[in-house]
Amino acid sequence: MKAFAGYKRGINLGGWLSQCEHKKEHYETFITEEDIKRISLWGLDHVRLPVDYELVQKEDESDREEGFDYIDRCLTWCGRYGLNMILDLHKTAGYSFDEFETSEGFFQREDLQNRFISLWETFAKRYGTYENRLSFELLNEIVDQEVSDIWNGIARRVVSKIRAYAPTIHILLGGVRNNSIESLKLLDLPYDKHIVYNFHFYEPLIFTHQAAYWVKGMPSDFSIAYPAEYEEIRWNTKQYLSSDQGAIFENLSLEKMDLSFFTALLKEAVQVAKERNVALYCGEYGVIDQADISSTLNWYQDINQAFETFGISRAAWTYKGKDFGITDAHYAAIFNELIRLL
Repeated sequence: MKAFAGYKRGINLGGWLSQCEHKKEHYETFITEEDIKRISLWGLDHVRLPVDYELVQKEDESDREEGFDYIDRCLTWCGRYGLNMILDLHKTAGYSFDEFETSEGFFQREDLQNRFISLWETFAKRYGTYENRLSFELLNEIVDQEVSDIWNGIARRVVSKIRAYAPTIHILLGGVRNNSIESLKLLDLPYDKHIVYNFHFYEPLIFTHQAAYWVKGMPSDFSIAYPAEYEEIRWNTKQYLSSDQGAIFENLSLEKMDLSFFTALLKEAVQVAKERNVALYCGEYGVIDQADISSTLNWYQDINQAFETFGISRAAWTYKGKDFGITDAHYAAIFNELIRLL
């Protein structure tokens, strides 16, 4: 399979310039140069930087120059410590994956789509010359599975606009159903040789998001271990999560929820990538800080082995905070082993 060179092992900087209180004090303190230096010492080769449109764009669509300074800062630090960077637009005007039910109709409104394309044109003008150590990720997690064709059309327009300023920069595209690995096949064929297919992997969700307060139907005291009996995972998923989440179990016949599960799910995506000669990248994967640490380590060991077997590049979610922070106290007892497995 085609490799995503320079982006084999990375980590997200979630909660810094996205999914946060957009205030200067937060921007200045949440991530500093010392954090980027620390990441480089772990032996990783890149960071994924999620940003919200509010950081760099006012409601009248004019630029917020001070917001771009933080992207510039991260890019400079990464250059200083030998890390590549992915600029991920986590939220755009009219659409956010975690505000899906109240988003303003991004996939139906041409004005919002044009604003999105214009923002990426601005990014391309500012950062297109960093093609050797920067990649662009168009939009984080398209939730609605019914907008696949619309999303392909929007993405095609954005890529065309970016290419006027950055002809060889890598552009990451994810599919519907929250960047589901099963949705990659619904993406358009790669527009050029610098397109990368992107997915997120939190399977089985009943384990990685156990007791998550934001997951509908999830009991606040729910707990489950990994590995587990496959039927136990399937039953609990059906009991507490949406039917969409249970769909991944329909075509699999396994006894254990272990490495064999990851191998089975990744195999189809790898085949799609091979057939289309496109690199494959997992932009997010991780385990909530409600899971016991031995199970967490078991999960990371298996997913890491699967990634290595198939040659899939990835970035763990996330460096700190956001209920998944690898540097937070919950993971302290397994921290060194966990870093080795990223």
